[in-house]
Amino acid sequence: MSEPELVVGLVSASDRAAGGVYADEGIPSLLAWLGSALRTSWRAVERVIPDEQEVIEAALRELVDHHGCHLVFTTGGTGPAPRDVTPEATLAIAERVLPGFGEEMRRISLNFVPTAILSRQVAVTRGRALIVNLPGQPKAIRETLEGARHADGSVRHVGIFAAIPYCIDLLGGPYIETEDSVIRAFRPKSALRPARA
Repeated sequence: MSEPELVVGLVSASDRAAGGVYADEGIPSLLAWLGSALRTSWRAVERVIPDEQEVIEAALRELVDHHGCHLVFTTGGTGPAPRDVTPEATLAIAERVLPGFGEEMRRISLNFVPTAILSRQVAVTRGRALIVNLPGQPKAIRETLEGARHADGSVRHVGIFAAIPYCIDLLGGPYIETEDSVIRAFRPKSALRPARA
């Protein structure tokens, strides 16, 4: 029996992008990164919405409850500004919080900018889905997912995506395989399957 297709929800919370003032950069960045990192069959469901808590909550519920997303990434709206309400919306629809993700995302970003401590990113589960708040800038999205590298390209601080495939396993989702040159998924030996050719 073939593995079910991974369904990834991508939500950009931005008043200006949703209003057409400028083109959203978060979702295209995520699509490009996932395209380079995943060996697993996947498809995306995208939403560009304003920074309104009720709208963000509704989008997250729709993606998980109606579209069956196994994984949802949000971009934007995680700072201390009054309009930054993505974490509040995420927590409002959550069943369980996974605080390690937020802690690690800030730690990774501190390799690059001291303002990483201002981020309020969270990760939660809803049903069998994992929802993760990411930064809004393409460079920061890549760094958070992939980690920090030395000048020679070797990894000096692993990104959060290394833990996501096993988390999806534990939630009952599809088995995610990654391109090791981009991000190597970590699983305990008991959870490993033979690699696909």
